[in-house]
Amino acid sequence: MPSYLTYADYCRRLFGTTVQKIAVDGGFTCPNRDGTLGATGCTFCNGEAFAPAYCRTAGSITQQIDEGIRFHTRRHRKASRYVAYFQAYSNTYAPLEVLRQRYEEALSHPMISGLVVSTRPDCVDDEKLDYLASLAQQHYVAVEYGIESCYDDTLRRIHRGHDFACTVRAIRATATRGLHVGGHLILGLPGESREQMLAEADILSALPLETLKLHQLQLLRGSELERLWREDPASVPPPFTVEEYVSLVADFLHRLRPDIAIERLAAEVPPRYQADPSRCWCRDDGSHLRPEDIARLVSQRLSHRV
Repeated sequence: MPSYLTYADYCRRLFGTTVQKIAVDGGFTCPNRDGTLGATGCTFCNGEAFAPAYCRTAGSITQQIDEGIRFHTRRHRKASRYVAYFQAYSNTYAPLEVLRQRYEEALSHPMISGLVVSTRPDCVDDEKLDYLASLAQQHYVAVEYGIESCYDDTLRRIHRGHDFACTVRAIRATATRGLHVGGHLILGLPGESREQMLAEADILSALPLETLKLHQLQLLRGSELERLWREDPASVPPPFTVEEYVSLVADFLHRLRPDIAIERLAAEVPPRYQADPSRCWCRDDGSHLRPEDIARLVSQRLSHRV
Protein backbone atom coordinates (compact mmCIF):
# COMPACT_ATOMS: atom_id res chain seq x y z
CA MET A 1 0.00 0.00 0.00
CA PRO A 2 1.29 3.51 -0.76
CA SER A 3 2.74 5.38 2.20
CA TYR A 4 1.04 8.58 1.08
CA LEU A 5 -2.49 9.78 0.28
CA THR A 6 -3.34 8.73 -3.26
CA TYR A 7 -5.66 10.64 -5.56
CA ALA A 8 -7.92 7.58 -5.75
CA ASP A 9 -8.35 7.60 -1.97
CA TYR A 10 -8.90 11.36 -2.03
CA CYS A 11 -11.72 10.91 -4.57
CA ARG A 12 -13.28 8.08 -2.59
CA ARG A 13 -13.34 10.32 0.48
CA LEU A 14 -15.03 13.13 -1.46
CA PHE A 15 -17.39 11.14 -3.69
CA GLY A 16 -17.75 7.87 -1.82
CA THR A 17 -16.94 5.95 -5.01
CA THR A 18 -14.47 5.56 -7.87
CA VAL A 19 -14.06 8.63 -10.11
CA GLN A 20 -12.49 8.88 -13.57
CA LYS A 21 -11.28 12.06 -15.25
CA ILE A 22 -12.30 12.55 -18.87
CA ALA A 23 -9.81 14.82 -20.64
CA VAL A 24 -11.39 17.62 -22.67
CA ASP A 25 -9.76 20.00 -25.13
CA GLY A 26 -11.71 23.23 -24.85
CA GLY A 27 -9.86 24.90 -27.71
CA PHE A 28 -7.93 27.29 -25.45
CA THR A 29 -4.44 28.64 -26.00
CA CYS A 30 -1.88 30.24 -23.69
CA PRO A 31 -0.40 33.72 -23.21
CA ASN A 32 2.99 32.14 -23.79
CA ARG A 33 1.89 31.03 -27.26
CA ASP A 34 -0.46 33.69 -28.64
CA GLY A 35 2.11 36.49 -28.50
CA THR A 36 0.95 38.10 -25.25
CA LEU A 37 4.03 36.85 -23.36
CA GLY A 38 5.69 34.78 -26.05
CA ALA A 39 5.10 32.62 -29.10
CA THR A 40 6.95 29.36 -28.40
CA GLY A 41 5.55 28.40 -25.00
CA CYS A 42 7.47 27.49 -21.86
CA THR A 43 10.74 25.81 -22.77
CA PHE A 44 9.58 22.32 -21.72
CA CYS A 45 6.15 22.42 -23.37
CA ASN A 46 4.55 20.42 -26.14
CA GLY A 47 0.89 20.30 -25.15
CA GLU A 48 -0.02 17.66 -27.73
CA ALA A 49 2.23 15.11 -26.05
CA PHE A 50 -0.13 14.64 -23.11
CA ALA A 51 -3.50 14.86 -24.85
CA PRO A 52 -5.41 11.58 -25.29
CA ALA A 53 -6.22 10.63 -28.87
CA TYR A 54 -9.96 11.09 -28.39
CA CYS A 55 -9.42 14.79 -27.64
CA ARG A 56 -7.79 15.25 -31.04
CA THR A 57 -10.30 13.22 -33.06
CA ALA A 58 -13.64 14.08 -31.44
CA GLY A 59 -15.44 17.34 -32.11
CA SER A 60 -17.53 19.15 -29.51
CA ILE A 61 -16.99 18.93 -25.77
CA THR A 62 -19.99 16.61 -25.53
CA GLN A 63 -18.54 14.35 -28.22
CA GLN A 64 -15.16 14.29 -26.47
CA ILE A 65 -16.81 13.25 -23.22
CA ASP A 66 -18.76 10.49 -24.96
CA GLU A 67 -15.63 9.20 -26.67
CA GLY A 68 -13.58 9.53 -23.47
CA ILE A 69 -16.05 7.40 -21.52
CA ARG A 70 -15.98 4.77 -24.28
CA PHE A 71 -12.17 4.88 -24.28
CA HIS A 72 -11.92 4.25 -20.54
CA THR A 73 -14.61 1.58 -20.66
CA ARG A 74 -12.65 -0.29 -23.33
CA ARG A 75 -9.61 -0.16 -21.03
CA HIS A 76 -11.74 -1.72 -18.26
CA ARG A 77 -11.45 1.32 -16.02
CA LYS A 78 -14.57 1.00 -13.95
CA ALA A 79 -15.86 4.27 -12.57
CA SER A 80 -19.14 5.22 -10.97
CA ARG A 81 -18.71 8.91 -11.66
CA TYR A 82 -16.83 11.07 -14.15
CA VAL A 83 -15.42 14.59 -14.08
CA ALA A 84 -14.51 16.67 -17.13
CA TYR A 85 -10.81 17.54 -17.11
CA PHE A 86 -10.09 20.67 -19.15
CA GLN A 87 -6.47 19.76 -19.76
CA ALA A 88 -4.93 21.30 -22.88
CA TYR A 89 -3.06 24.59 -22.40
CA SER A 90 -4.57 27.35 -20.18
CA ASN A 91 -8.23 26.64 -19.61
CA THR A 92 -9.20 29.95 -18.02
CA TYR A 93 -7.51 31.99 -20.75
CA ALA A 94 -10.61 33.35 -22.47
CA PRO A 95 -13.42 35.81 -21.78
CA LEU A 96 -15.85 34.72 -19.09
CA GLU A 97 -18.70 34.19 -21.56
CA VAL A 98 -16.53 31.67 -23.46
CA LEU A 99 -15.62 29.84 -20.26
CA ARG A 100 -19.25 29.78 -19.22
CA GLN A 101 -20.38 28.15 -22.48
CA ARG A 102 -17.68 25.46 -22.47
CA TYR A 103 -17.80 24.56 -18.79
CA GLU A 104 -21.57 24.42 -18.73
CA GLU A 105 -21.70 22.24 -21.83
CA ALA A 106 -19.50 19.75 -19.97
CA LEU A 107 -21.60 19.94 -16.80
CA SER A 108 -24.79 19.38 -18.79
CA HIS A 109 -23.57 15.91 -19.79
CA PRO A 110 -25.55 13.34 -17.76
CA MET A 111 -22.42 11.37 -16.82
CA ILE A 112 -20.37 14.35 -15.60
CA SER A 113 -20.30 15.22 -11.89
CA GLY A 114 -17.81 18.07 -11.91
CA LEU A 115 -14.88 19.91 -13.47
CA VAL A 116 -11.12 19.97 -13.12
CA VAL A 117 -9.71 23.06 -14.82
CA SER A 118 -6.00 23.14 -15.61
CA THR A 119 -4.52 26.61 -16.02
CA ARG A 120 -1.72 29.05 -15.27
CA PRO A 121 -1.64 31.20 -12.11
CA ASP A 122 -1.58 34.37 -14.21
CA CYS A 123 -4.74 33.39 -16.13
CA VAL A 124 -7.27 33.75 -13.31
CA ASP A 125 -8.90 36.81 -11.79
CA ASP A 126 -11.62 37.55 -9.23
CA GLU A 127 -14.42 37.42 -11.79
CA LYS A 128 -13.41 34.00 -13.12
CA LEU A 129 -12.83 32.55 -9.66
CA ASP A 130 -16.16 33.89 -8.45
CA TYR A 131 -17.87 32.20 -11.40
CA LEU A 132 -16.14 28.89 -10.66
CA ALA A 133 -17.19 29.24 -7.03
CA SER A 134 -20.80 29.67 -8.17
CA LEU A 135 -20.55 26.40 -10.13
CA ALA A 136 -19.07 24.73 -7.06
CA GLN A 137 -22.30 25.31 -5.15
CA GLN A 138 -23.79 22.40 -7.09
CA HIS A 139 -20.80 20.57 -8.60
CA TYR A 140 -17.30 19.44 -7.73
CA VAL A 141 -14.93 22.09 -9.15
CA ALA A 142 -11.14 21.95 -8.88
CA VAL A 143 -8.51 24.28 -10.34
CA GLU A 144 -5.15 22.72 -11.15
CA TYR A 145 -2.29 25.20 -11.42
CA GLY A 146 0.91 24.69 -13.36
CA ILE A 147 3.37 25.58 -10.60
CA GLU A 148 6.38 23.93 -12.31
CA SER A 149 8.88 25.52 -9.90
CA CYS A 150 8.89 27.53 -6.68
CA TYR A 151 11.98 29.52 -7.72
CA ASP A 152 11.89 32.74 -9.69
CA ASP A 153 15.29 32.08 -11.29
CA THR A 154 13.98 28.81 -12.69
CA LEU A 155 10.71 30.37 -13.84
CA ARG A 156 12.73 32.94 -15.79
CA ARG A 157 14.96 30.24 -17.30
CA ILE A 158 11.98 28.25 -18.55
CA HIS A 159 10.29 31.45 -19.89
CA ARG A 160 7.28 30.93 -17.66
CA GLY A 161 6.22 34.58 -17.77
CA HIS A 162 5.24 35.01 -14.10
CA ASP A 163 6.91 34.72 -10.71
CA PHE A 164 6.20 32.39 -7.80
CA ALA A 165 4.38 35.14 -5.89
CA CYS A 166 1.75 35.03 -8.66
CA THR A 167 1.33 31.29 -8.02
CA VAL A 168 0.92 31.82 -4.29
CA ARG A 169 -1.73 34.51 -4.82
CA ALA A 170 -3.71 32.36 -7.25
CA ILE A 171 -3.68 29.28 -5.00
CA ARG A 172 -4.78 31.26 -1.95
CA ALA A 173 -7.47 33.18 -3.84
CA THR A 174 -8.85 29.91 -5.20
CA ALA A 175 -8.87 28.11 -1.86
CA THR A 176 -10.45 31.11 -0.12
CA ARG A 177 -13.51 30.67 -2.35
CA GLY A 178 -13.95 27.07 -1.26
CA LEU A 179 -12.69 25.63 -4.54
CA HIS A 180 -10.51 22.54 -4.60
CA VAL A 181 -6.93 23.40 -5.55
CA GLY A 182 -4.28 21.22 -7.19
CA GLY A 183 -0.79 21.79 -8.52
CA HIS A 184 1.72 20.42 -11.01
CA LEU A 185 5.46 20.44 -10.30
CA ILE A 186 8.36 19.44 -12.59
CA LEU A 187 11.41 17.84 -11.00
CA GLY A 188 14.76 18.19 -12.77
CA LEU A 189 14.43 21.63 -14.34
CA PRO A 190 17.72 23.25 -15.41
CA GLY A 191 19.65 24.89 -12.60
CA GLU A 192 17.87 23.25 -9.67
CA SER A 193 19.78 21.14 -7.14
CA ARG A 194 18.40 18.12 -5.34
CA GLU A 195 18.13 20.09 -2.11
CA GLN A 196 16.23 22.88 -3.86
CA MET A 197 13.77 20.36 -5.26
CA LEU A 198 13.27 18.79 -1.83
CA ALA A 199 12.77 22.22 -0.27
CA GLU A 200 9.82 22.73 -2.62
CA ALA A 201 7.95 20.11 -0.57
CA ASP A 202 8.17 22.44 2.44
CA ILE A 203 7.18 25.49 0.38
CA LEU A 204 4.12 23.79 -1.13
CA SER A 205 3.10 22.27 2.21
CA ALA A 206 2.55 25.80 3.49
CA LEU A 207 -0.03 26.50 0.75
CA PRO A 208 -3.69 25.37 0.74
CA LEU A 209 -3.15 22.66 -1.88
CA GLU A 210 -5.29 19.53 -1.85
CA THR A 211 -3.65 17.59 -4.69
CA LEU A 212 -0.28 17.51 -6.42
CA LYS A 213 1.21 15.97 -9.58
CA LEU A 214 4.95 15.39 -9.83
CA HIS A 215 6.57 14.95 -13.23
CA GLN A 216 10.19 14.33 -14.18
CA LEU A 217 11.53 16.74 -16.79
CA GLN A 218 11.10 15.27 -20.26
CA LEU A 219 12.78 16.43 -23.45
CA LEU A 220 9.89 16.72 -25.92
CA ARG A 221 10.00 17.14 -29.67
CA GLY A 222 8.98 20.60 -30.79
CA SER A 223 9.78 22.23 -27.46
CA GLU A 224 12.15 25.11 -26.94
CA LEU A 225 14.12 22.85 -24.61
CA GLU A 226 14.79 20.46 -27.50
CA ARG A 227 16.20 23.33 -29.58
CA LEU A 228 18.46 24.41 -26.71
CA TRP A 229 19.60 20.83 -26.17
CA ARG A 230 20.49 20.33 -29.84
CA GLU A 231 22.47 23.56 -29.84
CA ASP A 232 24.22 22.83 -26.52
CA PRO A 233 23.54 19.44 -24.88
CA ALA A 234 25.22 20.62 -21.68
CA SER A 235 22.51 23.28 -21.23
CA VAL A 236 19.97 20.58 -20.35
CA PRO A 237 20.61 18.48 -17.25
CA PRO A 238 21.04 14.73 -17.80
CA PRO A 239 17.95 12.66 -17.06
CA PHE A 240 17.46 11.05 -13.68
CA THR A 241 18.24 7.39 -13.40
CA VAL A 242 15.33 5.39 -12.03
CA GLU A 243 17.14 5.03 -8.70
CA GLU A 244 17.84 8.77 -8.49
CA TYR A 245 14.25 9.68 -9.27
CA VAL A 246 12.69 7.15 -6.89
CA SER A 247 15.00 8.33 -4.10
CA LEU A 248 14.20 12.00 -4.80
CA VAL A 249 10.44 11.47 -4.89
CA ALA A 250 10.44 9.36 -1.73
CA ASP A 251 12.39 12.04 0.13
CA PHE A 252 10.08 14.72 -1.30
CA LEU A 253 6.94 12.91 -0.11
CA HIS A 254 8.50 12.36 3.30
CA ARG A 255 8.67 16.15 3.67
CA LEU A 256 5.33 16.96 2.03
CA ARG A 257 2.24 17.65 4.13
CA PRO A 258 0.58 14.22 4.42
CA ASP A 259 -2.96 15.36 3.60
CA ILE A 260 -1.95 16.52 0.10
CA ALA A 261 -3.19 13.82 -2.27
CA ILE A 262 -0.69 12.63 -4.87
CA GLU A 263 -2.23 12.26 -8.29
CA ARG A 264 0.89 11.33 -10.25
CA LEU A 265 4.55 10.69 -9.47
CA ALA A 266 5.94 10.44 -13.01
CA ALA A 267 5.01 11.35 -16.56
CA GLU A 268 4.88 9.31 -19.76
CA VAL A 269 4.36 10.31 -23.37
CA PRO A 270 4.34 8.35 -26.65
CA PRO A 271 7.84 7.71 -28.08
CA ARG A 272 7.12 9.89 -31.12
CA TYR A 273 7.20 12.94 -28.84
CA GLN A 274 10.55 12.09 -27.26
CA ALA A 275 13.41 14.13 -28.70
CA ASP A 276 15.86 11.48 -27.47
CA PRO A 277 14.16 8.23 -26.36
CA SER A 278 17.43 7.03 -24.81
CA ARG A 279 16.89 9.67 -22.10
CA CYS A 280 13.48 8.28 -21.20
CA TRP A 281 12.83 5.37 -18.83
CA CYS A 282 9.10 6.07 -18.58
CA ARG A 283 6.99 5.97 -21.72
CA ASP A 284 3.74 4.42 -22.83
CA ASP A 285 4.84 1.91 -25.48
CA GLY A 286 5.15 -1.05 -23.09
CA SER A 287 8.94 -1.31 -23.34
CA HIS A 288 9.80 0.81 -20.33
CA LEU A 289 8.63 1.51 -16.80
CA ARG A 290 5.16 3.00 -16.38
CA PRO A 291 4.16 5.68 -13.85
CA GLU A 292 2.49 2.97 -11.76
CA ASP A 293 5.85 1.16 -11.60
CA ILE A 294 7.50 4.31 -10.28
CA ALA A 295 4.70 4.69 -7.72
CA ARG A 296 5.28 1.11 -6.56
CA LEU A 297 9.03 1.66 -6.20
CA VAL A 298 8.49 4.91 -4.30
CA SER A 299 6.02 3.20 -1.95
CA GLN A 300 8.56 0.46 -1.28
CA ARG A 301 11.22 3.06 -0.53
CA LEU A 302 8.91 4.93 1.84
CA SER A 303 7.84 1.76 3.65
CA HIS A 304 11.49 0.99 4.43
CA ARG A 305 11.79 4.36 6.18
CA VAL A 306 8.97 3.65 8.63
